[in-house]
Amino acid sequence: METWWKEQAVYQIYPMSFCDSNGDGMGDIPGIISKLPYLKSLGVGILWLSPVYRSPGEDNGYDISDYCDIDPKFGTLSDMDELIQKARELGLRIVMDLVINHTSSAHAWFQKSRRREAPYEDFYIWRDGKGKRPPNNWTSFFGGGAWAFDEVRGQYYLHLFAKGQPDLNYRNPAVIEAVERVMDFWLARGVSGFRCDVINLLWKDSLKNGFPKGALVGSEYYIGRPGCHALLQRFRREVLSRYDCFTVGETVLVSPKKARALTDPDRGELDMVFSFEHMDADCFLVKWLPRKFKAQRLFRSLVKWQKALPWNAVYFENHDQGRSVSRFGDGSPAAAKAMLTLLLTLRGTPFVYQGEELGMTNFDFAGMEDIRDVESKNMVPTLKKLGLNDKQIFARMKRASRDNARTPMQWTAGPQAGFTEGTPWIKVNGNHVTLNAQAEEGDPDSVLNWFRTLMAYRNGSEILKQGRFRLISREKSWIKIERRLGNERVTVAVNWSSKEAKLPLVGRPVLSTHGTRVLDCRLQPWEAVILEEPPQNGSEK
Repeated sequence: METWWKEQAVYQIYPMSFCDSNGDGMGDIPGIISKLPYLKSLGVGILWLSPVYRSPGEDNGYDISDYCDIDPKFGTLSDMDELIQKARELGLRIVMDLVINHTSSAHAWFQKSRRREAPYEDFYIWRDGKGKRPPNNWTSFFGGGAWAFDEVRGQYYLHLFAKGQPDLNYRNPAVIEAVERVMDFWLARGVSGFRCDVINLLWKDSLKNGFPKGALVGSEYYIGRPGCHALLQRFRREVLSRYDCFTVGETVLVSPKKARALTDPDRGELDMVFSFEHMDADCFLVKWLPRKFKAQRLFRSLVKWQKALPWNAVYFENHDQGRSVSRFGDGSPAAAKAMLTLLLTLRGTPFVYQGEELGMTNFDFAGMEDIRDVESKNMVPTLKKLGLNDKQIFARMKRASRDNARTPMQWTAGPQAGFTEGTPWIKVNGNHVTLNAQAEEGDPDSVLNWFRTLMAYRNGSEILKQGRFRLISREKSWIKIERRLGNERVTVAVNWSSKEAKLPLVGRPVLSTHGTRVLDCRLQPWEAVILEEPPQNGSEK
């Protein structure tokens, strides 16, 4: 199979917030279709859609009630077929979210399982309680315990996430076969792969009590267990190998060693994984425990993973993270351009989140009533137990809530940012009056047009698409890297700071976020520059 996914950039669409075609306040598939020319103009080649399956929406679509149909709020199965076809006509491939650690409690499988109907009795992880207590002491990723009691069945079920997201039981071969049919259903319709949600949690070794310290009690029994590797190998062998597709895994608490095992072509599991270590540059392991951002911490993690894996999935933001320009920068267009420059010149497949190409920022929340995210709401009791008052909790929400990335795409300066003619499901960021795609289209110095320039350069550069990575140097606020292919080299220098940086630059400046530049040893605040060096004698060592 071709490795086209190493050649192209991925653009993630959060359908609820991308474009609403019918005025109901919810983004939809026809809205995405209407924006395909815009997406093509960006220079990306792959569109990753967050879930559009049928869902009650407890976790914004990551609680799926029917894997083989489209939720009416997004459109129809015919709309999805049209999107796949029209995207393909433009040279764009569609990748879907594959959420198979859990379903919705509204899924027919769960409803039959709670009533003990064959063959679904053991599709989920059911256990009796210990007296009036749950089966074990495991905790949920969303805060609180990981077990819920079901009155119909008279037993507890495991939910590592929200109560409405019961975990599937992969010790049951019928579950594996059912999930394989789901993959086959979508691949046969023309999708080009899957982003696999929390994919390294599928297999539970044991249901023993977990070590009582730490944020995720019990995680030693379900993160990256050998049984998960066996499942992934089976999925590849039985389904994925029959299609020209790729998989990228969201892998919780993954180390470079574990990532290499998951992506080793000889093992036949995943093509790429998302690591999360660089997301700790402004927090202590979890985003709800903040610390001051340090660029050096971010650089160190990025370089570590560039060296550790032959190929990376590189990203700075997604639907679960705050806006990178607000987290890791000063919110300015200059910072957004500098960040995008580093993102698109690292070795690996770049993943860009909707609005990142505009420099969209974190949401301007006014109060807790603006919060829509189930994770954020569920974290409030936990934060209170840590001794935080209401003001402090709200400060954490403004900084870390997933809603920061889920505000509507800012298309225009008009009402509701041009996202909808109705009332949006979540408020629009007030800065849309100046920060929007329409305004940036007409500004040659905008983040959007810099992104297009960068993508055009990357798409035409075999060095950036295939070349090896080398760190030249890094300091507290700047980094200089090299990409090399044969005897040709490209150097990228980024000043990740609001202060001028002095560093040696060698080569011919071909792109700079600050326009045409004369080569010297200074980078202006938030400046990034790409330099081409003349071919070296001999080939790369």
